[in-house]
Amino acid sequence: MIADVKKILSSSRATLMQDAAGIAAIGVMMTVTLYLPQLM
Repeated sequence: MIADVKKILSSSRATLMQDAAGIAAIGVMMTVTLYLPQLM
């Protein structure tokens, strides 16, 4: 099972980085959206 996980991670490294960047962007957008009413 560990070998399967390693194989999946090594074959899809670029996609994982794009997904992580997308998740971070969504997190930033949600944080800004939640604090926006307090700024106005």
